[in-house]
Amino acid sequence: MAEPNWKNRTLWTGRDNVEVMRGMNSECVDLIYLDPPFNSNAHYAAPIGSEAAGASFRDFWTFDDVDSVWLALTERRNEALHAVIKAALYAHGKNMAAYLGMMAQRLEEMRRILKPTGSIYLHCDPTASHYLKLVMDALFANPVSSRMGQMTLEEIGGPTQAAFQFENEITWRRATSHNDPRRYGNITDTILFYANEDRTWNGMDAAEKKSAEELNAAYPQGPDERGMYRVGDLTGPKTVAGGESGEPWQGFDPGQYGRCWSAPLTGRYAQWIADNVIPGYLRLPGVHQRLDALLSADMIVLPGGRRKWPGLKRYASADAGNPPQNLILKPIGFTNYNKGSEYVGYPTQKRLKLLEIFIKCSSNPGDVVFDPFCGCATTCVAAETLKRQWVGIDIAHKANELVRSRLQQAADEHGGVRRRLDDVIHRTDMPRRTDFGKLIPYRRCKPQLYGQQGGHCRGCNEHFKIRNLTVDHIVPRSKGGTDHIENLWLLCQACNSSKGTRSQAEFLRDRLVRQGVDQRFWDTWLKAWFATEE
Repeated sequence: MAEPNWKNRTLWTGRDNVEVMRGMNSECVDLIYLDPPFNSNAHYAAPIGSEAAGASFRDFWTFDDVDSVWLALTERRNEALHAVIKAALYAHGKNMAAYLGMMAQRLEEMRRILKPTGSIYLHCDPTASHYLKLVMDALFANPVSSRMGQMTLEEIGGPTQAAFQFENEITWRRATSHNDPRRYGNITDTILFYANEDRTWNGMDAAEKKSAEELNAAYPQGPDERGMYRVGDLTGPKTVAGGESGEPWQGFDPGQYGRCWSAPLTGRYAQWIADNVIPGYLRLPGVHQRLDALLSADMIVLPGGRRKWPGLKRYASADAGNPPQNLILKPIGFTNYNKGSEYVGYPTQKRLKLLEIFIKCSSNPGDVVFDPFCGCATTCVAAETLKRQWVGIDIAHKANELVRSRLQQAADEHGGVRRRLDDVIHRTDMPRRTDFGKLIPYRRCKPQLYGQQGGHCRGCNEHFKIRNLTVDHIVPRSKGGTDHIENLWLLCQACNSSKGTRSQAEFLRDRLVRQGVDQRFWDTWLKAWFATEE
């Protein structure tokens, strides 16, 4: 894994995030949270007079917003992803397909940037959540297709890196009620959570403490010398034949009911027993040994009265609260009657406490948190408060002002917590990747490119001698392109001079229009052209 090629507390503004991400080193981010546009077919703007006044974005999409060459190449590099976008075109229409193409190109870069042990949270709503789930599956959860966007054509079919896994569809209640005429009120958002099997998970750091009333209801028995408790089951489903756990103990045979003994060995309650009741408990290897130790410590209630089976005492003092669930009811979102001092007027602002849940669960202090659509910088502020490193990108320059003012507000509200506002780095340039190792000068790639292209110019497809072709960048360096051979092609002198500083997509589109190809058919022409490039 590479080191980040940027400093902590870096905020890029005024740039398309895909251009910035192209210049970020691979596998250097621990946690990504993104709250992108939802394809809501609306234009959002902060109210005049609010702190975020001037911040705005449109949320409707056409194929003019999509890198058409990237979309054409996706058919070859990631068939699963291409099929998802094509299915959305047929099932929903051009706007949804264009939106997914825009999102998929950026998610592909996030997949490259995220560490193999990292996690990603994609915030969306019912408009496109089901389509985005398929895009995420194609990019993150498919062992082959998830890597194809990072592979040369020669590498496809070879070894692939371990895929991430779909973990949860989290439902967040953003409002208590909503008046949507002639349908049920839409009051929830969806967060898609994907992570590697070896991810960081600190779920209990975000646990919600029970109130005194809730503890009294959950632990109604006792008290004894350790306080209030409830009696829980000591058995579990019998999944493995044989073994000590299925044998009788104290005259009770769980096997006759298809069960086995399940004395705590891992988890929070087993650790609490070892720390507070039975020293060395976790080192007891046999389930019957643990049962005997629990019985000696008065942690097991034997049958008597209405009780027909041994039960385990579970104490209120060991209750660390409710771990986070996939239904989040608190904090609720901002409403007309519930804003508070945290609200700065940003059109789609989310609660700090919501982001704190995700950051606590899926990162450790010092880890790198990344938000590529940082907006009013809620993720950045939450990460700073929780002592994580952070980096953010937003197309609007307003984000720089908002992150500084909100960090100052966090400092005022969390007395004694130092906020180094002067250390926030505002950048509008492009990062340069440093994780390729030592690259040969890109012009020296000419012989290899000549062989790959069969001596043909990528612009006009005419055959030339090698001396008549020039090495050029597919994605210009001004838009995040690298000097790696995967971002290079050969053009003849005429095509190179006419291309100038335009992107590959702009160059080829203009060539086709000049050649009399109708604008509507240029994507189809590109697909056919790339299909015969070898």
